[in-house]
Amino acid sequence: MEQTNAKNNSLKMAKLAISALEDKKAVDVKIIDISEVTVIADFFIIAGGTNVSQIQTLCDNVEEVLGRAGFPMKQKEGYDTANWILMDFGDVIVHIFDKENRLLYDLERIWRDGRMILSDELSG
Repeated sequence: MEQTNAKNNSLKMAKLAISALEDKKAVDVKIIDISEVTVIADFFIIAGGTNVSQIQTLCDNVEEVLGRAGFPMKQKEGYDTANWILMDFGDVIVHIFDKENRLLYDLERIWRDGRMILSDELSG
C-alpha cells in the first residue's frame, strides 16, 4: 500500500511539473519513467527553454506549483547560469536545458533504458 501511495505521489508531482512547464511554454517536454531502471527517482522530466529568463521562469513556476501542492523541492542546481537547471523533488527530477546543453548532455539517450511516456499516460 505504501509503495502504491508513493507511486501515486510521484505521478501527481510529474503531472503538476508538466503542467507548470507547459504554462510557461517549455520546449520539447519529455517524460522518462526510470522507476524500473534505478532507485534515484521514478521520473525524469526534461524540458527546454529558449533563453536564460525563460529557463529561470520555467524553474520558478515548477517550484511554486509543486510547493503549493505540498511537494517541496529538495535541491536545485544551475539556476544562476540557467544552461541546465536540475530540480530534485525526490521521486521526480526536473531538468530544464538551453538548446546547446540539451544536445550536449542528451539525457534522453543516456536514460534510454527508461520508458519514454506521454503526458496523457500520467494517470493514477
